Amino acid sequence: MTRLLYLECTAGISGDMAAAALLDAGASEEVVRRALDSLDVEGFAVEINRVVKSGLDVCDFAVVLDAAHENHDHDMAYLHGREREDGREREEGGDREGSCVGGDGYGYGLDGERECGGGRGHGHGHGRGHSHDGAEGAGHHRGPREIEAIIDGATMTEEAKATARRIFELVAQAEARAHGVPLGDVHFHEVGAVDSIADIVAIAAAVDDLNVDGVVVTDLPCGRGTVRCQHGLIPVPAPATAFIAEACGLPLTPSTVEGELVTPTGAAVAGALRTQGALPERFTIQRIGMGAGKRAYDTSGILRAMIVEPLV
Repeated sequence: MTRLLYLECTAGISGDMAAAALLDAGASEEVVRRALDSLDVEGFAVEINRVVKSGLDVCDFAVVLDAAHENHDHDMAYLHGREREDGREREEGGDREGSCVGGDGYGYGLDGERECGGGRGHGHGHGRGHSHDGAEGAGHHRGPREIEAIIDGATMTEEAKATARRIFELVAQAEARAHGVPLGDVHFHEVGAVDSIADIVAIAAAVDDLNVDGVVVTDLPCGRGTVRCQHGLIPVPAPATAFIAEACGLPLTPSTVEGELVTPTGAAVAGALRTQGALPERFTIQRIGMGAGKRAYDTSGILRAMIVEPLV
């Protein structure tokens, strides 16, 4: 019997949402943790919990960074170009992802420059985007080859490794294009790389464990407005997200929601996994998983993953 994974992205998609939804849909937590524990990366721990989102019981996947890698990408007003109230930060549930050309927290740098701190679209209370001066590891950058070596050394199947490499490749290519530099000159800042590697490896291991025959991704909501990077405000969808959507032929739909609903990691996950753009005319649902986002947008903040079987 054919089994399809349907990613219902009506509220958007980001790395943490995808990892949580896949685990909730039946992927083995043991398999995912084994892959994460094997990574030659320091400075993070993973917490998998149940939370209430929009009144629903959903899975939450959080990569918690240590003091050397942590940032505080929580301020929604700051990220979207609005002033803080009463001189105090307004923490409305930030996301980790934050990149200069997309809200993914990779913190891409060129020539050693820390690029930006956008928002993760639906990330976590632990942010990737803003560097801390003087923090251990804050100046270290990882290149694409170094990240590929980390993935290759992980304890997961060759199929899962290939998926993880493809997701990172899509993001790196989009960053290179946005900055107008060769792929090899794109570097992933340590703060973002730790966070992003964990998300993407978790997603790759989870999808592989679900052992589906295909992945359905329909339209992705654009969101609107701006998100802040080091050099100012950039439009939503962020450049990296838009370039990934273009490269993978991902269908986008306008949204009245202000915010970054689809992050570069989310777009890359959709682009790397998607094998078809529409559900079968008739199908049964075998399993449902729901993954929580962290930002307070005017949406459910939930990514739903369904295992479906087509009916003939």
